[in-house]
Amino acid sequence: MSVYRLIFALAAFAATLAGPPLAIAADACANRGELDAMYCDANKDLVADVPTDSKKWKNPSTIVFTYTPVEDPAVYENIFKPFTTYLAKCLDKKVVFYQVQSNAAEIEAMRSGRLHVAGFSTGPTAFAVNLAGAIPFAVKGTANEFQGYNLIVIVKANSPYQKLSDLKGKKVAHTSPSSNSGHLAPLALFPKEGLTPDKDYKIIFSGKHDQSVMGVNSGDYDAGAVASDVFHRMAERGQVKESDFRIIYRSQKFPTSSFAYAHDLEPQLADKLLSCFYEYRFPPEMQKAFDGADRFFPINYKTTWEVVRQVASGSGQGFDKASYDKETAREKAEAAAKAKK
Repeated sequence: MSVYRLIFALAAFAATLAGPPLAIAADACANRGELDAMYCDANKDLVADVPTDSKKWKNPSTIVFTYTPVEDPAVYENIFKPFTTYLAKCLDKKVVFYQVQSNAAEIEAMRSGRLHVAGFSTGPTAFAVNLAGAIPFAVKGTANEFQGYNLIVIVKANSPYQKLSDLKGKKVAHTSPSSNSGHLAPLALFPKEGLTPDKDYKIIFSGKHDQSVMGVNSGDYDAGAVASDVFHRMAERGQVKESDFRIIYRSQKFPTSSFAYAHDLEPQLADKLLSCFYEYRFPPEMQKAFDGADRFFPINYKTTWEVVRQVASGSGQGFDKASYDKETAREKAEAAAKAKK
């Protein structure tokens, strides 16, 4: 085991679809968990095992890389240019940035074998793991921690509310039905803290995180469930004063986009890939683009994404094929609506 695979393993402690079958046959798999039938998880680490047949390992002369299409893919191709240039030299291979237009296209590309390493958004990471054999190994971060955010519940500093159960019968703002920290996470995480949304209080949708913060500030809401990074950025911009609020709940950290490689890469290539990623330090322009992150921080999917899976399960969501098809249909509908504007 290389030192970088060891780092990857210890990170746990420190912290439709097309294409030919690429993995172990179904009848040879002792455990699959939530993975698609193309993959196996004998060691129960929740990600696809390397194929036992070395003939199925891939060691391509050109490495195809992409990043989650949160904005214009061309923007990120430019942002990652210093890194892809470095990666080509580090691996002694050609590296190309593959522009994808949707999460579905990105996941399909890895499943079909056309994509070797990629950055996936938080939710799509779990779909990529289960349906495309992706193995997440890093998140943008610093020397001390990976980049992420928390669900926080804020109240006015002079209010009497000290814990979530104090909010029964009060005016509590959520942001929007599709928001992770602004709605889905409260549905999943609040009940065990003694507060059940839509039972102990009527959910009020503010529309956006900043509107929830401003609503609590003005007294329109007694409390608001918001993303910690949005709240802190508003304070830094002078829109609100953090001292005017009290945080009465903070969730485990939600990770930002993961970086994952295809499970069927030749093991020595995978080791070298990890080495290249972990040793790289972002130049100033990448640090600026990624909110001060300066490196790829080692993570483990089983532990780091536990809170994401917990939220999905607790809010009635999933990362299986049916949920993927539903999310893909929603994504296509949103794209079509934007195209009409």
